[in-house]
Amino acid sequence: MAGPLAWTVDLDDGLAVVVVRGTLVLGKAEQLRVALLKCLAEQPDALLVDLAALEVADDTALSLFTAVSQQAENWPGTPLLLCAPSPPVAELLERGRHGNVPVYAGVAQARRAVAEGRAAVPSVTDELLPIAGAVRHARNLVTEACLAWDLPELVGSASLVVSELVSNAVEHAGTMMTVRVTRRGRYVHIAVRDGSPREPVAGTPGSLSDRGRGLVLVNTVAEHWGSLPTRDGKVVWATLAAP
Repeated sequence: MAGPLAWTVDLDDGLAVVVVRGTLVLGKAEQLRVALLKCLAEQPDALLVDLAALEVADDTALSLFTAVSQQAENWPGTPLLLCAPSPPVAELLERGRHGNVPVYAGVAQARRAVAEGRAAVPSVTDELLPIAGAVRHARNLVTEACLAWDLPELVGSASLVVSELVSNAVEHAGTMMTVRVTRRGRYVHIAVRDGSPREPVAGTPGSLSDRGRGLVLVNTVAEHWGSLPTRDGKVVWATLAAP
């Protein structure tokens, strides 16, 4: 056996590269899944998982990669690419018994696919100051993105969502923020990352309090929304479906 399961994470040039070593067993799959989801919270252009030093004791555990890939499709639209599996692991992945995830011969090939636009998804990003004008700038950003992707019908709902997420960041975080808009298939993902670890709290419909009222609107318009902690704060995201 190759030893206990372990991994390292390297955030480099817009990519998250996770090198996994050891033996994958079902009991440790959840820990690796959580680690990969934390990588997604950093909003890389792609998440590359190097499997060259991985052995699989229970092939059922490979379903963790499918679960992470599905989460990435819902948000933030980040492709998950598996790299350099050994022949036995590659054979298990090829069977597709636990879902299909793109597999590349090596990390270099996966990097090239991302650089050439064959793996990464269309996205726009901007850094905003925590000032009142940030909301208007964010609305302009999502409007231009929706029109560029030929999704004019999403302009209204996308503008509403980004307005609420940015307003919350300005009011409650008061830090620099990153707004990212991503398109994946028929979905548009909107994410606002700030420097505060304080989680957003949605109010209840009809509440007299202003706190969380905007997130009620987000919950009404979006297919899904949520938040995840990052290394230096949090990211709040929402997914919209085109009609």
